[in-house]
Amino acid sequence: MTADKSELRREARRRRAEAHRADGIGAAARLAERLPPRSQIPFEAVVGAYWPIGDEIDPRPLVQTLRERGHRLALPVVIESGQPLIFREWDESRPLDAGPHSTSQPPVSAPVLRPTMLLVPLLAFDRRGFRLGYGGGYYDRTLAALRAQGKVRAIGLAFATQEVDELPETLHDERLDAVATDREWIEVRR
Repeated sequence: MTADKSELRREARRRRAEAHRADGIGAAARLAERLPPRSQIPFEAVVGAYWPIGDEIDPRPLVQTLRERGHRLALPVVIESGQPLIFREWDESRPLDAGPHSTSQPPVSAPVLRPTMLLVPLLAFDRRGFRLGYGGGYYDRTLAALRAQGKVRAIGLAFATQEVDELPETLHDERLDAVATDREWIEVRR
């Protein structure tokens, strides 16, 4: 399974890079248009987003729409390898600090928030809600920890070309509730 996932990751990285080169800015703008209506996202929802790395689809136009709707926003912070991420409030007026794995994160002075809606980066996804990440398990551990504390809605963000027919699954994989791409909103059926 590890070799299978390694090969899947190589192919997924290639496809994502190609999609980003072809239309990264346009895809990010179309992604923002996929946001569900206000009635489907409670006003009090705290949104855990991510700052894009490399050729990940850029969530910032989508996040700006959520900010305009009045949602509190947070970005992930790696506390320790092998542990769930925490989320610190993201205030655009403050500069971000450099974090591990080429991440950008709010400063330690920013309050810790518990997201009730989580925007998740990925390399590949399938319509069953499984995602292929980078192999560190951060988002699986984080989703498991957040779900143990209460409801959280996990939404994968991707270029449409990152979809695959079926991904291998393991016991530790946390499924997404939906996937937003530059072409469509995919609600995962359980």
